[in-house]
Amino acid sequence: MKLAIFFLVVSLIAAFFGYGGVSVAAAGIAKILFFVCIVAFLVFLVLGLMAGRAIL
Repeated sequence: MKLAIFFLVVSLIAAFFGYGGVSVAAAGIAKILFFVCIVAFLVFLVLGLMAGRAIL
């Protein structure tokens, strides 16, 4: 998640200084990393719920 936030900040700074191409690329990377983190969170949430039921 830290990398997604880093690329988001890089994108905002690049957009502020007028580097459109760099900004779009960094925003795209940030978006991809964000969704990867969301999917990983959901997978681990389901695995944790299934493991909790197995213990009980």
